[in-house]
Amino acid sequence: MSSDNDTPALTDGFHLVIDALKLNGIDTIYGLPGIPITDLTRLAQAEGLRVISFRHEQNAGNAAAAAGFLTQKPGICLTVSAPGFLNGLTALANATVNCFPMILISGSSEREIVDLQQGDYEEMDQLNAAKPFCKAAYRVLHAQDIGIGVARAIRTALSGRPGGVYLDLPAKLFSQTMEAQAGQRSLVKVVDPAPRQLPAPDTVQRALELLKGAKRPLILLGKGAAYAQADVEIRNLVERSGIPYLPMSMAKGLLPDTHAQSASAARSYVLAEADVVMLVGARLNWLLSHGKGKTWGAPKRFIQIDISPTEIDSNVPIEAPLIGDIGSCVSALLAGIGPGWTKPSAEWTGAIAQRKDKNLSKMAETLSQDPSPMNFHSALGAIREMVKARPDIMVVNEGANTLDFARSIVDMYEPRKRLDCGTWGIMGIGMGFAVAAAVTTGKPVIAIEGDSAFGFSGMEVETICRYNLPVCIVVFNNNGVYKGTDVNLAKGTDPAPTVFVKGARYDLLMEAFGGKGVTAATPQELSHAMQEAIASGRPTLINALIDETAGTESGRITNLNPQKAATKAQAA
Repeated sequence: MSSDNDTPALTDGFHLVIDALKLNGIDTIYGLPGIPITDLTRLAQAEGLRVISFRHEQNAGNAAAAAGFLTQKPGICLTVSAPGFLNGLTALANATVNCFPMILISGSSEREIVDLQQGDYEEMDQLNAAKPFCKAAYRVLHAQDIGIGVARAIRTALSGRPGGVYLDLPAKLFSQTMEAQAGQRSLVKVVDPAPRQLPAPDTVQRALELLKGAKRPLILLGKGAAYAQADVEIRNLVERSGIPYLPMSMAKGLLPDTHAQSASAARSYVLAEADVVMLVGARLNWLLSHGKGKTWGAPKRFIQIDISPTEIDSNVPIEAPLIGDIGSCVSALLAGIGPGWTKPSAEWTGAIAQRKDKNLSKMAETLSQDPSPMNFHSALGAIREMVKARPDIMVVNEGANTLDFARSIVDMYEPRKRLDCGTWGIMGIGMGFAVAAAVTTGKPVIAIEGDSAFGFSGMEVETICRYNLPVCIVVFNNNGVYKGTDVNLAKGTDPAPTVFVKGARYDLLMEAFGGKGVTAATPQELSHAMQEAIASGRPTLINALIDETAGTESGRITNLNPQKAATKAQAA
């Protein structure tokens, strides 16, 4: 038997998980400690990983998803078993729908007890629960397989269309030991997890011919174009082709919103009048009325650039599909736009410019007003000027009216500076996205929050203060959901379902944890408070007092409310 000096060094499941993540360039974990992963968070921090500990797993998951979008590396969310896993699962599903690379790693109960339903602590078959809501779900039962498990999760999250992956680690795995050298050999460094996928030359030619024959072409940029980080190629395509472009909300800033070819201020017109539309990293989902109906006017001819062949023809026929990564597809199109390329007619671009000028003048007139109390336009006008002065600022945005108005009022100038509720249009992403934006970029963050949306994740102001992050939260406080003026239809003593406590002091919530709280009743006060917050880098919450009558129900998607839609149909 070997003496103590000859005993091989051992490692365990805890360290193998940490080493596997570090080997693959993961430097940050978002999560919430508890059984059985508390020691994993402690050891990860000791081994040099940054561990951002939240107050709720859903917010940690949202942070991981946003980090994935910003970095093209899978964001890691670490949770406890059962209820903690389920809290994180909402964020994992949202990441998958939005095509953000994310890995949810959860501790779990032992398989032999779960499978016999013997009542273990937080017993749950988490693997099968996760499968419908992510790209893939894996479970690791043996320490020697941790390297392969982490590698498979990373490759799956990043390859093809990015998305969420679940990795199940039963509690007993962490304490398993093996020889340290064998453990290091078992780890896998993922090589080229998202390789270039070149479009077929004939599909490129088909797309170019369609663009050449268009009288009223339009390029529509989605958040996939922002994720691709093919910023130079996309800008060159737009400018060389001369084609007007329309960015979806998280693609704003790929080219400055003030760019001459931007059609944002004439959105309704170009969607209705364009004859050929090229989708770049955008999907024809509900946000684009599924590519049909009154929004789109006459039938279109579509070109679509997408990494996933199954996205093509999902709502309307796509005449020229380009399947491949966005950078490669755009580069191939650029190669076909030579000196003899004919740009769109002055009739088309001039008609767009005319409507842009009209709408921008109307917007400027609205923004110049100074109502008391503030409305959404006057408050967002102050934020608009702040972002114009500091285009490197990260903007996080959620709410109903707060979201819809901000999309059209606050111009973006640099790519991947705007994060919002995305494809599902859900609330609650605000504080998780704000934390990830600050941690990932090191830049100041302005989180533009409706008071209802803020309530979903507001306790994370403590997280923001604990890590001293440069986040300035602006809560648009109009005393309720949509408006603060709804009434109880039964004329009872309970408030209406959409009404909050009047005069709530959200600023005091930030002060409770050592940050700075401010109340702003005018655009000047709001502007001053933001300038101070950005200059100091100190966690700040501005309670922006908004006219409670100023909002509209459901923002700009009232038609999705069944009763409102039925009433509208009857009126028609």
